Amino acid sequence: MTSTSDFDPSLLEAKSLALAALAEITPESTIGEPADYAVENDGIVSLRFRSLLLGYPGWFWTVSLTRVEGEAPTVLEAELLPGDGALLAPEWVPWSQRLEEYKAHQAEIKANEQAQADSNDDDGDDDDDDDLDASDYLHAGDVDGVDIEELDDSYDDDDDHDRDDDHHDDGEHGDEDDRDE
Repeated sequence: MTSTSDFDPSLLEAKSLALAALAEITPESTIGEPADYAVENDGIVSLRFRSLLLGYPGWFWTVSLTRVEGEAPTVLEAELLPGDGALLAPEWVPWSQRLEEYKAHQAEIKANEQAQADSNDDDGDDDDDDDLDASDYLHAGDVDGVDIEELDDSYDDDDDHDRDDDHHDDGEHGDEDDRDE
């Protein structure tokens, strides 16, 4: 914190003005408790509020205030600034260790799912629905259970065979006709 002879202590009491300025640029739900203040050159005071924005740990909403020639306090700027250590990357962890932690976490999840499944099996419900296979609900291959051929009165299984025979017979008669000539 820098101190200057132009510092006006009443600027520290202007928290409501600073919060009003921040409310113009960010939702109030992202503004935390007052953290501290800094006295800058030329009598400027910067009030800092903790940021509650997800993804911004260690950042602060900063509002710079001043008083010009006996007038009411005024806002110079409002911004989001990183605090000490906010921009430092976390400590490096080797890939093999991260993979170990991942595998352990996956095993834990699987064990919890198995325990949950076991507890569901012990509840006394005999759900035979789980044992159904596709043939139980496909109705002879029709997913919707409707056989189109059964609905068509003009459809006859024998007609298909007759047409095939007729076609085959036409070919034979054509060959016989050629032989007679």
